[in-house]
Amino acid sequence: MAKKVRAPKRSAPHVKRSGKSKVVAKRGGLTISEVARLDDLRRELERASRSTSPLRWNADPDDVQRSVAQLVLTLVEFIRKLLERQAIRRMEAGTLTDQQTEDIGRALMKLEETVVGIAATFGILPDDLNLDLGPVGKLL
Repeated sequence: MAKKVRAPKRSAPHVKRSGKSKVVAKRGGLTISEVARLDDLRRELERASRSTSPLRWNADPDDVQRSVAQLVLTLVEFIRKLLERQAIRRMEAGTLTDQQTEDIGRALMKLEETVVGIAATFGILPDDLNLDLGPVGKLL
């Protein structure tokens, strides 16, 4: 019969409160001072997120075309990069002929030139073709 092993009991966390604060116990794998620092960081992030407004679609009637073009070009650029990665995987796996590799390469380059050209028409920089997805990070 298997012998049960019990985890040692943890005593309540205690912090020395005189002079210098000293950690004498741990709480859930983190020291109390680490938990306090994480709480401070959380509060700072919440304060920073309230002070800056998130990027939003510009509904200015004079700028609607540019905003829509930026969104559409961002999606096209995202799909182009996915297609490029898929083509590289297929090429490395040897599932494309030399002619298919050339055709895909030319098509992807032409698509990139088209995206850059349309972006320039609307005054959109290549760096603008990216979406900030918040905690997840940037789209591209």
